[in-house]
Formats: sequence, structure tokens, C-alpha cells
Amino acid sequence: MAKNDLRFTFNTIWVGVYVVKSAINLLSYDNAGFDTRSKTPPINTPRNTMTKRHVDIPPETQATIDETIDHIDTRLTEEALAPTVAELLADLFGDWDAYKRYQNGESVPPITRTRLQSYDPRNALIETEHWAEQELSALQETKCLRYLWAGFDLSPLSNNLAFALPFRQMLANHLFAEAGDGLRLFGNIKIQCGHNIHMGDNVVVHNDVLLDDRGTLSIGDRVSIADRCHVHTHAHDTVDQTDVTTYETILEDDVRLGYGSMISAGCCIERNAMVGAGATALGDAPAHHIVTGSPAKSVKIKPGWESVAEDLGPLSDNRESRRLSTEFPESFDEFDEFGRDLSPPEDASG
Repeated sequence: MAKNDLRFTFNTIWVGVYVVKSAINLLSYDNAGFDTRSKTPPINTPRNTMTKRHVDIPPETQATIDETIDHIDTRLTEEALAPTVAELLADLFGDWDAYKRYQNGESVPPITRTRLQSYDPRNALIETEHWAEQELSALQETKCLRYLWAGFDLSPLSNNLAFALPFRQMLANHLFAEAGDGLRLFGNIKIQCGHNIHMGDNVVVHNDVLLDDRGTLSIGDRVSIADRCHVHTHAHDTVDQTDVTTYETILEDDVRLGYGSMISAGCCIERNAMVGAGATALGDAPAHHIVTGSPAKSVKIKPGWESVAEDLGPLSDNRESRRLSTEFPESFDEFDEFGRDLSPPEDASG
């Protein structure tokens, strides 16, 4: 064999061994990021130092931000919500002059008029307005605030965390049933109603998270919800998906939800528990446990909490105990978007 061919063969073998070894190392970690070959976690090991630094913006810029948020807070408190939200959105998207011309009755092209009208939440439909079990007056108020929240997230200003985080904290103070201090609410959070959310202090909700509060959503202190998580409070009947049941879903203090995890309606993730990335919780996660998989099960107890934690095992299903009673108006215009025949086939054997 020629020297070059031999060198090529050795290089090929070396690369192959490296790839196999890397794959073995990768597969040795579970969904929660723990090395399954070791009893101690190599990731998120307790440290004596923080991994983040505090960063300030220029004082004059911070003063302008504070003044702006205080001004909007005052307007949302003291003025009619719908027209105030319309003006704020028009200003936010640089349409203030055109909006004022439209308000003064000046002629504008049809598409421009439609765009300008859509800044006013009274001229828009949102999904939650179809939900007959929700009290209409509460929906109409929270609709305006959610409309402003969603519109803000589409604006360039939402990319400036120095403005976006305190702005969303201020909106949460108006929108949620309870909003704690020190909230860090990032972009594109989907909030179903808003007025059914109870959120504690120092909660972090990352990007593209669904907070479904068609039922009641209770979130404790210091909870961390990673990107693309879904937290549900309502469920649809298997046969008739227009038949909806609402629940209270609970995330207790110090809970962590990993990337893309899903919490089913009526579940309780107990204190200091962690739901691994991509996991689907169909029951209650015990305190201090790490749960992974779909459906999720307990796979590990957080190091240091073994003496106070329950044994590992499947998650208990206590969702029925958190079912909420549903009341509908005496009369309303029913809307069935499917129009399906839900009758099962006749028994041919009879």
C-alpha cells in the first residue's frame, strides 16, 4: 500500500473513532443535561460565582425610558383603554401623523385606512372573544392590554431589553390578576386572557412561550420558563373538541421548565422541581425532582435534596381535583367552526 493511501486510511480510521466517541459522549446525557454515567451533574453544578454581569445604559437614556414608561402607565390607568392603546400603537410604529389625519377625517387610501383602524383594539377580533365561559367585560378590558403587548412585541423597540423588560412588567401589573416584582418577560409570549394569571416575584419567562390562562394559571416565585414552553389550563374532549374543560395549573416556587417542555392542564409542578427539555408533563412533578420524557416521569432527585424528596416513579395524576366549574351566559350565539357529525357508527353486529 502506498504511503499516501496508508496515511489516508489512518486518517479515516481516526476520524471514524472520533465521531463514534463523540456520539457516545453525546448519548450519555439525558434530556435534562445530566451525564448518565455519573451520579453528579456536570451541567448546572452549583457555583460560587454568577454567570451574568450587570450592564447599565447611559443615565440620560435610562431617564428617558423611565419617563416614557411612567407616562404610558399613567395613561393606561387614567384614560379610556381602547383609544389610548390605538394612539400608543400608532406612535410606536411611526404612524402618528397619518393616524391624526385619519382621526381628523382626512381622506386616506383604503389599505391605509384599514391599517390605521387596526391600531384600535375595538376594530379587531382575537380568539379569546369566542370563549363563552369567559366574562365578557373582563375580556374587553384585558383585550386592549394584550393587544398593546402583542403589538409592542412586533415593534423594533421590543429588541431593546432596557425598555422592553420594564415595559412588560408595567403591562403585567395592569393585565395579570397578580404580578410580582422583578419580572423578566421576554419576547413573543402568547397570553390567552391575562386576567387569570397569578405570577410571583422574580419570574423569568423566555421567548415564544405559551401561557394559557383560559383556566387559572398560578406561578410562584423565582420560576424559570425556557423558550418555546407551553403551559396549559384547558383541555378539549377527545370526541367533541368544542367541549372544553378548564383547570388550575400550578408552577410552585423555584420551578424550572426546560426548552420546549409542555405542562398539561391541571398539573402541579411542585417546589424546586425541574421539567427537562421537550418533556410532556401529564401529572404532578414531586418537589425537588427532575422529570423528563413524553410522558414525563421522575428520573433524578436534585443533588442535596434526597433526604426530603419522594422516591422516583411515575407522575401522579391529580388533575381532576383542579377542575374548575364552568358557567355560561343564559343565552349566547353559539359558534361551531367544525360542524362535524359526532355520532359514532351503528353497531353492525346488532
